[in-house]
Amino acid sequence: MQFYYGTQMPLRVLDECEFWKQQEEEHTVVIRELVKGLESTYVNQLKEWEKVLLQTYQQVVQFIETVIRSNGVFSQALYRDLMQLVAVCLQQSKQFIDFLNGLLEKSEPIKNNPTAIVVIKHIIRESEYFIGIAQTILYIQNAKY
Repeated sequence: MQFYYGTQMPLRVLDECEFWKQQEEEHTVVIRELVKGLESTYVNQLKEWEKVLLQTYQQVVQFIETVIRSNGVFSQALYRDLMQLVAVCLQQSKQFIDFLNGLLEKSEPIKNNPTAIVVIKHIIRESEYFIGIAQTILYIQNAKY
């Protein structure tokens, strides 16, 4: 993500959150479809992750609508809420990565599926990319205040 968007930066941040939460939600489906014989515990956990990630995605979309209706005027409260939402998205991605690393370590069907291992590691890298973006945004915010 480029950081030269000026007054549009909050919308750009929300675009990133929206995109990556949707990606993570879709990744839960990819893993369930890719790994035949995945333990039911992990299938259920992936379904729960799918719900949680969808809820976060929907929160981001609602926030985008609020920002759009503000006509580019960012009150201190709106900006603070934006930063809190980014922090939630970041923490959620960290937890999702922890879950995925657990899958790689503990699931026998995944351990025996080289394609699944490659795909899950790729999914982890994508979530790590988002974390890097979110951390940069939060660090910039904290440096201002």
